[in-house]
Amino acid sequence: MTDPLFSVADRVVLVTGGSRGLGRAMSLGLAERGARVVIASRKIDACEELAAQIRGSGGDAFALACHVGNWESLDQVVAEATTRWGRLDGLINNAGMSLLVPLLLQTSETLFDKVIGVNLKGPTRLTALAADAMKATGGGSIINISSLASVKPISTAPVYSAAKAGLNALTKAAALEYANAGIRVNGIICGTFDTDAAAGFVRNADLLPEVVRPIALGRVGRPDEIVGAAIYFLSDASSYTTGSLMTIDGGVS
Repeated sequence: MTDPLFSVADRVVLVTGGSRGLGRAMSLGLAERGARVVIASRKIDACEELAAQIRGSGGDAFALACHVGNWESLDQVVAEATTRWGRLDGLINNAGMSLLVPLLLQTSETLFDKVIGVNLKGPTRLTALAADAMKATGGGSIINISSLASVKPISTAPVYSAAKAGLNALTKAAALEYANAGIRVNGIICGTFDTDAAAGFVRNADLLPEVVRPIALGRVGRPDEIVGAAIYFLSDASSYTTGSLMTIDGGVS
C-alpha cells in the first residue's frame, strides 16, 4: 500500500512535454498512483496514444495540444486542463528544447527566441495561469524541470543554459509570490537521462564512456528515476518545501 503521506490519488496534474522522455515517465508514474494526468505537447497523436494506454490500464488521462512557446495559446491550455475534472492540483513544466551551436556568434535571433520561449517564457506564463487556477481550490504544487546546464553551463548550448538558469530563478521567485495562496513551487535539476533527446550520446557506444565518466553512480539515469521526486513535490510529503531545487544527476555535482 502507498503511504498516504506520498499519495497523489485523484490529484489533477498537467504535464507539458508529457508524451516522451521524462514527461512520459512522470505521466505514467503519476497515473499508476491514481493521479489524473493531463498529457500536453505539440505532438497530439503521441499524447493521445499515451492517454489511451493509461486509460486502458485503468487510469485517468487525457491529451491536450500545447505549444509551450506560444504565449497566447496557454490560457486555453490551462482552462481545458482545469475544466476536465473541475480543478488543477499540479503543474509540471517539463517541455524543453536545446539546440547546439559551436560558437555564440552563430546563435541567431530565431534560435534564441525559440529556446527561451520553450524553456523559460512558456513556463513563466503557465506558472502564472496554473497558480491562478489552483487558488480557486485551495492551492497546489508546481514543478519546474531544469537541467544541470543551469548550474554547469554548456559552451555549445549557452542559450539553453541561460534559459534553465532563469527557470531556477523563476522557481524561487514564484515560490515567494504564491506561498500565501497555498501554492508551492519547486524545481528538479536533471543530469543525464536515457531519453530520445539524449540518444545521440547516451546510446552511442563510443561516446558513452566519456558521458558516464563524471557521474558518481557510473551510469546515466533511467527516465522512471525522476518519478519519486515528482511524487514528493506533488504530495503532502513536501508540504513545507517550496523554492527548493532538487538535483538528480547520479552524483555529478
